[in-house]
Amino acid sequence: MCVNETTQTQGHLRSEARIVHGALHTLRQDLFVGAFAFRPLPPLDDAKLARWLPWLPGRARRLTRWLPHSAVAFLSACVFLGSAAPGYGASSVRQMVDIMLALLMAVPPVLVLFRPVGAFWLSLLAFAVESVGARFFSPYANVWSSAFAVHLIVMTLVVLRTRPRLAVEMWVVTFGLGSVLSVLVGRGALGDMPPVAFFSGVLLVSAAAVRAWREERRQVVVTRSATAEERSRRTLLEERALIARELHDVVAHHMSVIAIQAEAAPYRVADPPPELAKSFATIRENAVAALTELRRILGVVRSEDPDAFAERDPEAPQPTLASLDALMESVRGAGLAVESVVTGSVRPLPQGVELSAYRIVQEALSNALRHSPGADARVEVSYVLGGIGLRIVNGPPSRLAKPSPGAGHGLLGMRERVQMLGGEMTADHTADGGFEVAAFLPVANTAGDTARGGSAA
Repeated sequence: MCVNETTQTQGHLRSEARIVHGALHTLRQDLFVGAFAFRPLPPLDDAKLARWLPWLPGRARRLTRWLPHSAVAFLSACVFLGSAAPGYGASSVRQMVDIMLALLMAVPPVLVLFRPVGAFWLSLLAFAVESVGARFFSPYANVWSSAFAVHLIVMTLVVLRTRPRLAVEMWVVTFGLGSVLSVLVGRGALGDMPPVAFFSGVLLVSAAAVRAWREERRQVVVTRSATAEERSRRTLLEERALIARELHDVVAHHMSVIAIQAEAAPYRVADPPPELAKSFATIRENAVAALTELRRILGVVRSEDPDAFAERDPEAPQPTLASLDALMESVRGAGLAVESVVTGSVRPLPQGVELSAYRIVQEALSNALRHSPGADARVEVSYVLGGIGLRIVNGPPSRLAKPSPGAGHGLLGMRERVQMLGGEMTADHTADGGFEVAAFLPVANTAGDTARGGSAA
């Protein structure tokens, strides 16, 4: 029984020794290793100043960026002038000592801007020098003098500049030294050290809380930025996957037509030459092989479209501009008053262009439903010689829109489609508070298209 108790006691002692060793190691890393490393305080952020002081002109705002540095420099100047003031009837030696001590007290606040931990040690040295020196000039000297007030300010600035746990470490070191100086200077009496220690602890804990709050806010901003960037990237990848699926359907359709035509061509000619039949068989084999590889590679992206007005049947034909009327009816049923205007000579366009044009109109109307409830919308489709122009504009909302985490990400998909076809697109708010999307999708004119376009013109 005694052996077990002895073993448990030794285990507790080892645990406590590890805790003490860890605390001393942390103290050494924070206050001794790289104590005088160069860590300059950056100026204030221009974006934050623009939000806080929007009425300031540009030049004054640039000077305001250095306001913390100027405030600390002004504090150091006040400390030096207040401490170096010559006393009445003081000797030249005493005046010189006061000037050197004032300089030793005024340097640490400025040093916090560049070497915060080193400023703590220099301020602690000034506190100790003044306390010991006062013992020789006044038998009733008090340890907690003006040097300690400056030292407390320096510790507060160091906590605001570094990490919160330094508040505890600097407090322990300062009042450990203060206890020794109180015994030496105060001749064995602690004097008013307990209330001073309590007040200092409250001040440093408050500074640590402010620092922790600022760090938490910074982390929240970084997390939000990363989340928004990740959401944009995910939305872009989803849109690209949808485009790949649609291109897969378009290309697969044409490859299937090629394979069928190549297989049927020899039967349209009586007694075709063997070379011709072999060529058509080769064309069919290559078309079937390409179709198989296309389905194998891109077939995995045939996912359901997340859009509210997308077709739910993955095997359904891809929509074209002829399906806009059905889309309009669907949008009107959802509560959006929309009108459609078609100008120019309506003609069939390449399937990829018609599909992209349909998706752009679909996404723009979905955004109008989501972000401008109760607004009116207008869809303009213009057939021109060089391609097709789209303009979707909606008015201001008549009621408050619900918050949407994906705001603005639908525009990424529209821009992807326009860039894929080599077109141009603009999207911006209108003067009345609505929103407008305008896009142009180029189409290479064939001879038939030119003739039709010329007659239409």
